Amino acid sequence: MGDDAVRPRQATQKTRCIAIVGPYLSGKTTLLDALLARMGEIPRQGNVKDGTTVGDDTAEARAHGMSVGINIASGTFLDEHFTFIDVPGSVEFQHDGDAALKVADAAIVVSEPDPKRLPALQVVFKRLEELGLPHFLFLNKIDTFDTPVRDIVPVLQPASSLPLVLRQIPIWENGIATGYVDLASERAYVYREHAPSEIIDMPRTVDGRRVDARFQMLEQLADYDDQLMEQLLEDLEPPRDLIFDDLARELREGLICPVLLGSAEHGHGIGRLLKALRHEVSPLEAVGKRLELEAEEEGRAQAFTIKSIHTSHAGKVSVARVLSGVLGDGDTVSAPQGTGKISGIFDVTGEAFVKRGKAVAGDVVGLGRLDDIHTGELIQSGNVASAGSPKLAVTPPEPVYAVALGINDRKDEVKLTATAQKLSEEDLGLRFKPCEATHQLLLSGQGEMHLRVAVERLKRKWGLDVATAKPVNAYKETIKGATTVRGRHKKQSGGHGQFGDVVLDIKPLPRGSGFQFSETIVGGAVPKQFIPSVEAGVRDTLKSGPLGFEVVDVAVVLKDGSAHSVDSSDMAFRQAARLAMNEGLAECKPVLLEEIMRVEIAVPNEATPRINAMISQRRGQILGFDGREGWPGWDVVEASMPAAEIGDLIIELRSATAGAGTFHAEFDHLAELSGRLADQVLAAHREAAE
Repeated sequence: MGDDAVRPRQATQKTRCIAIVGPYLSGKTTLLDALLARMGEIPRQGNVKDGTTVGDDTAEARAHGMSVGINIASGTFLDEHFTFIDVPGSVEFQHDGDAALKVADAAIVVSEPDPKRLPALQVVFKRLEELGLPHFLFLNKIDTFDTPVRDIVPVLQPASSLPLVLRQIPIWENGIATGYVDLASERAYVYREHAPSEIIDMPRTVDGRRVDARFQMLEQLADYDDQLMEQLLEDLEPPRDLIFDDLARELREGLICPVLLGSAEHGHGIGRLLKALRHEVSPLEAVGKRLELEAEEEGRAQAFTIKSIHTSHAGKVSVARVLSGVLGDGDTVSAPQGTGKISGIFDVTGEAFVKRGKAVAGDVVGLGRLDDIHTGELIQSGNVASAGSPKLAVTPPEPVYAVALGINDRKDEVKLTATAQKLSEEDLGLRFKPCEATHQLLLSGQGEMHLRVAVERLKRKWGLDVATAKPVNAYKETIKGATTVRGRHKKQSGGHGQFGDVVLDIKPLPRGSGFQFSETIVGGAVPKQFIPSVEAGVRDTLKSGPLGFEVVDVAVVLKDGSAHSVDSSDMAFRQAARLAMNEGLAECKPVLLEEIMRVEIAVPNEATPRINAMISQRRGQILGFDGREGWPGWDVVEASMPAAEIGDLIIELRSATAGAGTFHAEFDHLAELSGRLADQVLAAHREAAE
């Protein structure tokens, strides 16, 4: 945490909040540094490989060379204030930006000109389109292009439901992009390394490409502007102001996705991108309209929390965007689940915080010590909480991978429980949950790397030495035969003894029936007050049957027994029932059961044959497949699959789909497991119990 130095900002400055999104390794963090360097916020642009960028400032991000959480940084360009939120590109960490995207003004989609990135790019575009968030496409790494831009854009178009409108074409010299032509202003520029591009005379070598590309851009804009369409039909040159107005309006209304070019690593195209953001992105008021927020009462501020961070010195910091009004240090704020008093307002750069003065509408700031306010909540000043808009709801992603946690030092067990809550609050994609069947503490999340980083964070931030292991699958057992068995517990050790005697009928039930207990006692052979104890003893035994697992789908009937007027007791009859069940279940042909899940796998359709083979290899059964609704070029494959085969499914699935595939699984039924696989499960269970 920084010192008490205050960094004021004039409330009259316009403010933009821009999300930077895109597939993994597309160059988002490098672009953030390039933007900050161009605005003069940092003396020189850093490098991801060297670990010198402003973003990725956590130990985990630098260790793995990738963003593992959102990076936030701000700066000023031409008297307008910008806050950039760099969202991780890895599908395992993208969820960390979900709340921020809700309240951003626009997004920059960063992508390489690589057709192999199409599925991952489509996932990004789809999310923005669902939110109604205006966005640009920044084709990065222009210095590595080996395909003409006019061929790249049509290849990428299927990823976006909005028209991709190319606004620039590169100027090539000896196969190297040395500059670009802006199709809206019809000006040519030459790139300068980490410096603003310089205007030059229009090269004659681009005349043909420029005319064709500009006309195509105008045609796309004219689809939403009748006046422009008429001018094109009459071969009239449209006014430049009309073109820029159309670009801004159609971006804001979510009709087009403008495409810009550049190289973040070399600082190329950065100035043009900043100017487009400055002139064409809607002001803050558009966020409220998009989210259908109710207007706040006069004098009341509203903000939306996009991230929670627990710090070692200042406690919990809630990163939020102020949507209206002014927030000051010491203000009381309310949210649907709690209230709090702001203890410090901070500028945020990664995980670094510098104290500042009040926060005004549009700012993204850290709010100190709001312990009862959580990520994804609308907060407002005062004691009256606002539920906000349904469009503000942030749904945590469904876990797709899990590990079992073990504490190396027993004194840390209590600490882990408290720490797990903090870590889950920082990262909504994590779940900590004890498994009753296997007695393991499970940490689940979005993938192998996601959980690895979570464990590293437990050690770095909270000093917990945690070991991980593969989760044990939760098997059950049932019986295939029936029997009648007697259980008698008799003990005499001076004074009152113990006596309980029961006769039980045990038989199997159809799969999924659960457990049934009944009695047909005649003449009070077992007094009524002891019958509940008999049932309790039966249930005790079902927790671990002859094979060592919970027994299901069994019916037990108490049909006879006897009692002693003095020595019978609840405990005696409970023990008698246990004895009868232990003997009887072993006689009833016990069999092992495994969980069968119903799985829906969503993948690009070129991967469908490979997925079908994968399902068969994992003892699955394909139930059918269909096109994924609203996702051109995607399939949803439905299958049933043993739970034991799903543990690492996401790893293979993402490998087969360049990280784009996903799945949803839910319990369907139990099925008998026999043969070699059953023997292996039983042997492993016996070994673990020894």
